[in-house]
Amino acid sequence: MTGLGELAPRALARLGDHDFAASDGVTHRLADLTQRAARLASGLRGLGVRPGDRVGVVMTNSVDVVLAYLAIWHAGAAAMPVVPAVTPAELAHVLRDSEATVVLATAASIALVRAAATGLDVAVVVADETPGPDEHLLADLVETAALGLVPRAATDLAALLYTGGTTGRAKGVMLSHGNLLAMAAARQRVVEQAGTTGVLLPLPISHVFGLINVVSRLFASRPGTMHLMGRFTAQAFVEQVERDRIEASAVVPSMLQLLLELDLERHDLRSLSYVTSGGAPLAPSTRAEFERRVPTARVCDGYGCTEVTSTATMNPPDARRDGTVGLPLEGVQLRVVDAEGAVLGVGVDGEVCVRSPGVMLGYWQDEPATRATVVDGWLRTGDIGHLDADGYLSVVDRTKDLIIRGGFNVYPRDVEDALLAHPAVSAAAVVGRPDPVLGEEVVAFVELSGPVSADELVAFAATRLAKTKRPREVRVVDRVPLTSIGKTDRKAARLLLEQIAPAASR
Repeated sequence: MTGLGELAPRALARLGDHDFAASDGVTHRLADLTQRAARLASGLRGLGVRPGDRVGVVMTNSVDVVLAYLAIWHAGAAAMPVVPAVTPAELAHVLRDSEATVVLATAASIALVRAAATGLDVAVVVADETPGPDEHLLADLVETAALGLVPRAATDLAALLYTGGTTGRAKGVMLSHGNLLAMAAARQRVVEQAGTTGVLLPLPISHVFGLINVVSRLFASRPGTMHLMGRFTAQAFVEQVERDRIEASAVVPSMLQLLLELDLERHDLRSLSYVTSGGAPLAPSTRAEFERRVPTARVCDGYGCTEVTSTATMNPPDARRDGTVGLPLEGVQLRVVDAEGAVLGVGVDGEVCVRSPGVMLGYWQDEPATRATVVDGWLRTGDIGHLDADGYLSVVDRTKDLIIRGGFNVYPRDVEDALLAHPAVSAAAVVGRPDPVLGEEVVAFVELSGPVSADELVAFAATRLAKTKRPREVRVVDRVPLTSIGKTDRKAARLLLEQIAPAASR
C-alpha cells in the first residue's frame, strides 16, 4: 500500500461492512462512507482539484470530516485541516500560503471561511448550511459519478498542517502518505494491546492528534465504531460514555482536568478501560486522581508533535511506566543531545531528537527552516527530556519555555505539576517574568475548583519544590489560557503577565 486512498477499501475488504463512525446521533457504515468518498472525490475534481492540490478542511467534528479526508485522498489531493478556532487573518494566511484550490466548511465555520476567502481564488464548499452565491453544497458534490482511485506514491504530499503560529506566521508541515500510513499503523498496534474496539474522540480531528486517530482506525484488526464529539464538554463526555458503553478514548490533559471537576461517581463509567493522553504533558496527579475515581480506566500518555506525524512514543497498556511518555513506536529512534549535538547518556536532560518513518517531508516553501529542524534525518523537537536505561522517554519541557532564575534552570512543567497536586487547583500555567537581579522570576497562573489563597499555594509549592523553582507569584484567574486543542498556552499567559503589575516577591 502506498496511498491513503487505499485504506478504506482495504479496511472494508478485511473487516466487512460495519458501523464505522458516528456523530450527532447518526451512525455511518464503512461501505457507505467508502462509496460516498469516491463520489465526493469526483465532485472535487469538478471544482478543479487535481492530484497534489491542497484542499482546506475547516470543519467541526462530524462524520463529514472523515468523508472529506477519504475523498481528498481518493482524488490524489492533499488534505489541509485547520482548527476552526483560528482568526480570519490566520486562515487567510493559510489559504494564501498553501495556494488552496478548495476549502470545506460547516455551519459553525462558514462565516470564518467566508471572511478569510474574500478576494482569494478558492472554491468554498459547505456541508450543512445553505450555500451562498458562488458556493457549493457538499451533498450536491456527493451526487456525482464515482471517480476511480488516483494512486499516490509514499513520498507524495498527503496532508499540510499549519503549526507554530504562536511565534509568528504559521508554517505548513508537509506530511506524506508514507508518514501517515507508517505512524497510524504503529500507533494502532499499541492501542490494540488494550483489547478495546469502540472509541470516543473529543479531539478536533482537524488537528494532527485527532487526524492520526482517524487514520489509525482504518488499521484496526476488529470492527469498531469511532464516536466523534462535535464539541467537548465534560458533562457530554461522561453522558456519552455511560450511554454508548464507550471502552476507549483519546484526550488531552486539560480534558481530564475538566472531567475531574464533575461528580464522576454519579455516572456508570465502568465500560471505560483505556484512555490515551497526548498533545501536552500529563501531570502525574491528574492521572492518579482520574484512575482513582474511574477505577476501570487506565490512562497511558504518549509524546510527539506535528513534525513527526503526531506520535513518536506511547506507554504500552500492559507496561506503562509512570513519569514517562513511554517507548518509541515501531520504526522510531530517539536520542537526547546537548547544545553542540553530542549524544547524552541515560538520565541526562537534553534536546529530544527523533528519526522515524513519521518525520515530515519538510516545511512548506521554507527550506531554511526545514534544514534547521531536520539534521541528517534527525528531527530536533525543541523539547527537553531524557531516556532511562530501558528506553522510556521522559519529557521535561519546551526549550523556549525554560525559565532561568539566578542561573538555575526552572522547567515550568515541574512547577505546574506541583501546583496541580493541590486539590483546589484545576489548571496551572507557569511563565518567567524579567527580573533585574535574578534574570527571571517564576510566576504561576492558576484556575481553582475550591477555596485556597494565593499565599497558601505559594506555601504549598514550597513544600514540593526547591527554593530556586518555587513560584514567587501566584495569580488566580477565571480560566488558564489554552490553545484550540487544550494545551496550556504559555504565550497567552506571558501576554497576560505583561498587562498586570508585579506582586510582591515571597
